[in-house]
Amino acid sequence: MTKLDINLNVNGETYPIKVEARRTLADALRDDCGLTGTHLGCEHGVCGACTVLVDDQPVRACLGFAVQFEGSQIRTVEGLADGDELHPLQQAFWDHHGLQCGFCTPGFLMLAVAVLEKNPDIDDGELRRALASNLCRCTGYQNIVKAVRAAAGAMKR
Repeated sequence: MTKLDINLNVNGETYPIKVEARRTLADALRDDCGLTGTHLGCEHGVCGACTVLVDDQPVRACLGFAVQFEGSQIRTVEGLADGDELHPLQQAFWDHHGLQCGFCTPGFLMLAVAVLEKNPDIDDGELRRALASNLCRCTGYQNIVKAVRAAAGAMKR
């Protein structure tokens, strides 16, 4: 199959890669860009483990083809921390035990970043509805909600 030359802008860095037209963004990020924080779960857009931000909107990376995202600004979990300093959401997940196995965590972090950047004063009902689009098999969600709520305050400062 023919491979196409594309440039993906991920976390402010350009990745010139060669991909088949049918290669998903998730696979391109993991295999071609070496950014393995984007996890593949269901590969049907249901679980949210592969959530990344594209032009500041949460997107299921398993559902789109990499070629569709050339020219977009993509943010992955690798772009959250600033060197050794964790992003407030990452720190809050740590402090409030918002993760257990950690498989779903990158997707939740990216979804929550988008939610809080759009509406830092989100109420609990809206927050729970937004987070309900991602699945976690371990935590029971209570600590994820606590962590996102704590991060909202930290991100406002």
